[in-house]
Amino acid sequence: MSVKDVFLDLVSYPTASDETTGTTPSTPGQKVLGAHIVEHMKSIGIADARMDEMGYVYGTIPATAERGTTVGFIAHMDTYGGVSGENIHPQVIENYDGGAIALGGSGLSLSPAAEPALLGHVGKTLITTDGTTLLGGDDKAGVAEILVAAEEILRENKPHGTVKIGFTPDEEIGEGADHFDVEGFGCDYAYTVDGGQLGGLDYETFNAASAVVEVEGVSTHTGGAKGKMVNSMGVAMEFCALLPKGQVPELTEGREGFIHLDAIHGNVEHTVMQFLIRDHDKELFRQKKELMEKAAAYINAKYPTQPLALTLKDSYYNMREMIEPRMEIVENMERAMKENGVEPHSEPVRGGTDGARLSFMGLPCPNICTGGANAHGKTEYVVLEDMEKIKDIIKTAIYNVE
Repeated sequence: MSVKDVFLDLVSYPTASDETTGTTPSTPGQKVLGAHIVEHMKSIGIADARMDEMGYVYGTIPATAERGTTVGFIAHMDTYGGVSGENIHPQVIENYDGGAIALGGSGLSLSPAAEPALLGHVGKTLITTDGTTLLGGDDKAGVAEILVAAEEILRENKPHGTVKIGFTPDEEIGEGADHFDVEGFGCDYAYTVDGGQLGGLDYETFNAASAVVEVEGVSTHTGGAKGKMVNSMGVAMEFCALLPKGQVPELTEGREGFIHLDAIHGNVEHTVMQFLIRDHDKELFRQKKELMEKAAAYINAKYPTQPLALTLKDSYYNMREMIEPRMEIVENMERAMKENGVEPHSEPVRGGTDGARLSFMGLPCPNICTGGANAHGKTEYVVLEDMEKIKDIIKTAIYNVE
């Protein structure tokens, strides 16, 4: 099957993850897709393809020649849950002419005026949404590229070492590496295929933590509330006012970190806020968490009821410190890209990947591009020719392993 056909098949399966369920995988659709992928893998000759009870899919391309290194490729099956991924209706735009693309009848469009990168894709085939859902290129483009690369390698039967394949659930909620069997995977190193536009090769991510702030108020009749009521929503606003105004996602870029209020819901008696804390620098990351602790202590010292509870949880760390001692892993992929006419570029990722966690679990795992853009939104798209090129890069990287 072609990359296009495999990709369009994969995005027809709804697999949004959900951090509120407390299960692994967090949604049943991920196991439905996982079972489908296992059958696909078996059909192309991956005899040991399997899915474990947690929804992780594994398989092996056996060696056809003796090599000293085993390499792996990993992508995630879930999609971002903040935008609908149900009933996706992709649009295939062949020979893109450089103009605006209407996204179905939604009123949304893709235009070079807002997306200058589109002008670099004139003449290529774009796959977009119809403006009512996300596309799922993050990360089903990566899944498709790995699967088609595997199919072609098995068919070509050229000399190569052992190759491992892994597909994870729940990456979008930060749990993709939680139950990954690193020892059983048995690789010297791996690559996640979960990046953006062609040429991306990333080995630096955020340090990341989440924070939950719960505020307990005291509700009374508003007519006699003086000296009695503690409005939990007002206390929550006071807490937010203590945080740095300029350190938010919409005002930062590059290596600048942030504290992001991701969700809030409440009433007079009880309010809950969820925050994301991000920074590439380990010390600045620590300072941001400490600032939140100081803000919580200040609020609790102000009110006799000590209404605020703060729970901090680290999610993942900047994988750079685990990759730098093994820079040959990055150099091998740079070589594969250049051999396919692609100039690699590395930037600090303003996010994370399964590879960030896996690198600290003993599996060094940089991230490469997928050929997609505008992930997590209704204007998401992928470039078919770039996906084909990335499939070829994966193959070259495998053949180059010594």
